Amino acid sequence: MNDPDGLSGAELLDAKVYRCDDGHSVSMQDMLDYFWQRGTLRVSDLHLKIGCPPTYRLDGQLQKMKGPPLDAETIGTLIGAVLSRHDLEVLEAERGVDSSYFTATQQFRLNCFHDQQGPAVAIRALDQSPPEIHQIGFPNAVWSDIVQRQHGLVLITGITGAGKSTTIASLINQIAQQRSCRIITLEDPIEYRLASHKAMISQRQVGRHVPSFARGLRDALREDPDVIFVGEMRDRESTSWTLTAAETGHLVFSTLHTRDSRGALTRLLDMFPPDRQEEIASQLSLGLSHIISQKLVPRADGQGRVVAMEILNNNNHALANLIRTCKIEQIYSQLQTRTRNVPEERMVTLESSLARLVCDDRVKPDDGALWSNQPNQFAAALAHLRSQQEREEGK
Repeated sequence: MNDPDGLSGAELLDAKVYRCDDGHSVSMQDMLDYFWQRGTLRVSDLHLKIGCPPTYRLDGQLQKMKGPPLDAETIGTLIGAVLSRHDLEVLEAERGVDSSYFTATQQFRLNCFHDQQGPAVAIRALDQSPPEIHQIGFPNAVWSDIVQRQHGLVLITGITGAGKSTTIASLINQIAQQRSCRIITLEDPIEYRLASHKAMISQRQVGRHVPSFARGLRDALREDPDVIFVGEMRDRESTSWTLTAAETGHLVFSTLHTRDSRGALTRLLDMFPPDRQEEIASQLSLGLSHIISQKLVPRADGQGRVVAMEILNNNNHALANLIRTCKIEQIYSQLQTRTRNVPEERMVTLESSLARLVCDDRVKPDDGALWSNQPNQFAAALAHLRSQQEREEGK
């Protein structure tokens, strides 16, 4: 996949290799600049594959550039502009590679792979630094409880592209600004370059600085950390080490690809054989602090997306007991009732979060129902909030 003319990465970046239907040609740099022209909150991804025009994800929907399908030579030039020689070798040998691409003002997460037609790449745009905590969109003050914690496991869950890494990076950035502590991250790949501020931060990339999440976690426990970020609990071994780290006095952040907190707990338990699930449930009841499940929902004005969150707070006896006894099906009622804005509660269902966004005219009612996990519960929450508004307006 090396460029036939032997161009350097910088020269490949500016090479005008894709000719649009209107007659002008664009380079990989031009394609990357489009993220900042429209804003990364609106344009999140760029997809390049043979047989399709370059395609952006705008406000959650795919939008193709007006031009011809990409061919193998053009794809090779575009990918060669953003991958290092080492990553190109890994892509060739293993048929896939995760990587990052940084400039002085831009940074991107890359996944390059092969499909039936040949090489392809998915490019995710990231801001240079994570947003400030108040810009994330937490529905209550739960973030202040999390950043003050000294130990426990905080899980951020959601589908791919739901902003999980951004939320965690913002929380870690807030901790780094407030506390003199040691922070170690294990990422695949590194997404945000985090400034140490009062803290001391070491970011390690799996496959480059450490062979695996499990090995990185074992090492981290000997490196005097206060806060650990595990990019993803992918298997039983990394999950076991993550739970151990949370149990042994560390504040641990990690992610899972599940749509809600009950799904996250079920996924964790199902990683282990039946004869160990009772033990894992007990570990979770003691070590789990919060689960935040989030979705990015189209804004009512069409200008980007807004976050909706479900929040589980395990810092109360009733919910911890449900986890310990594996009564996962009863957890939703706790999220519905323990909603006071006090540290031991501050729980929210996704449906209530969506209903609040609709009442605030930030999300359309149809989108609220579409993105909810339980449309009937969303309808009930929306009716309740609107009734409250009517009573308050009538006073």
